[in-house]
Amino acid sequence: MGLFKKNPFGHILFLKRWLIRVAGAMTHQRYKGFNTLEIEGSQVIRDLPETNVLFVSNHQTYFADVVAMFHVFNASLKGRDDSIKNLAYLWNPKLNIYYVAAKETMKKSLLTKILAYAGSISIERTWRADGQDVNRQVKFSDISNIAKALDDGWVITFPQGTTTPWKPLRKGTAHIIKRYKPVVVPVVIDGFRRSFDKKGLRVKKKGILQSMQIKPPLDIDYDNESIDSILEKLEYAIEQHPSFLKVISKEELAAYEAENQKRRYSYRGD
Repeated sequence: MGLFKKNPFGHILFLKRWLIRVAGAMTHQRYKGFNTLEIEGSQVIRDLPETNVLFVSNHQTYFADVVAMFHVFNASLKGRDDSIKNLAYLWNPKLNIYYVAAKETMKKSLLTKILAYAGSISIERTWRADGQDVNRQVKFSDISNIAKALDDGWVITFPQGTTTPWKPLRKGTAHIIKRYKPVVVPVVIDGFRRSFDKKGLRVKKKGILQSMQIKPPLDIDYDNESIDSILEKLEYAIEQHPSFLKVISKEELAAYEAENQKRRYSYRGD
């Protein structure tokens, strides 16, 4: 019976465990080999409760960001201090880590379907589909699936809904926070955009210093704070508030935009 035990989404945990092991072994060199991942905040991970935790992060690639978090979270839980050395931490990985992803992205290929099995909560984006702007109603089933994942474990979400920096956060994240009252942990990543292609599957450049900062949980008054107040708090926490643009030079901003244009033409989808 234990061999075929399933999570709330019907995924067989034995298969998920082996999928994470194999995928982890195949991707480890991307963060500790070809490139170097600088980590801060392992103790924050170890201090978190087992369930109802929401990680809120900026977004730079479709998959490399999430894969790196699977590495860092599991390494931290196995006692590594700001390090992912010694891949043995994935032999018995935490199986109740989920991530929110666009349903259309997770259906694109056999590889993305396999990655979805590792923990995707696939949702229909209300503002974008097949590279076009749309205006759709939020599906209740999508919200209930996120709630189900929070009840079972940890959820990673990228509230900007795009890999383009400085875009406004989607209000849906704030509504989920007010409704389900999770522990909210901000994560700030950098260097992934320079290291990988837009999908985060191909190493674009080697020797890049990547970084992941896991910040302490936010202090949120779930009952009394407004949606806009929570969104602003998230924007500051993941360093995507418009005020951060004031400390970035025009040259750096122009380079960001040029890189995004190049990535947009190389892969249609976002």
